[in-house]
Amino acid sequence: MGYVREKLMITTERLVLRLFQTTDAETVAKLCNNYNIYKSTMYLPYPYSLNDALSWMEHHYDNFTQDISYEFAVTDKETGELYGAIALSNNKRFKQGEIAYWIGEEYWGKGYATEAAQSIVQFAFEEKKLHKVFARYFSTNPASGKVMDKIGMKQEGVLKDHVIKDDQYEDLVFYGIINEELKSVSNI
Repeated sequence: MGYVREKLMITTERLVLRLFQTTDAETVAKLCNNYNIYKSTMYLPYPYSLNDALSWMEHHYDNFTQDISYEFAVTDKETGELYGAIALSNNKRFKQGEIAYWIGEEYWGKGYATEAAQSIVQFAFEEKKLHKVFARYFSTNPASGKVMDKIGMKQEGVLKDHVIKDDQYEDLVFYGIINEELKSVSNI
């Protein structure tokens, strides 16, 4: 992972994670206006409009510069094509953050979520000095759990019937990973 602080950008082998730009809104709306993405995400509306994309992006830069959260566009390193999004929240009090991501359905199965998630965990630990990173997914979306497994996260528990999605109760599966470099509070 290469984090370029001046550009608020992370590079990986195949990807560039960068801030969203308003010019991305049309592509975001196209990718997110997909029932299969909607059903596996907690907060995306469906149908998803251009205005949804623009309002979602509106505070990304301020949140980033104020160390509240970091929302990155997941893009192809060579072409700049937008594949999806990955975010890290920053709970300063507890030195932890949650990662969340979505990848456009046409790009599923290519390892982009795994590559982006691995770089976000590294960013969280090396740049933001977080103690823990966690994530959660609907039990009906095991592919997301596979991403978490691949990046070294461990399942910590399942909250049964924890949320309602489309008038159905959904289990939330929680995963986490500890920054071994900051294992004790005395290292902070």
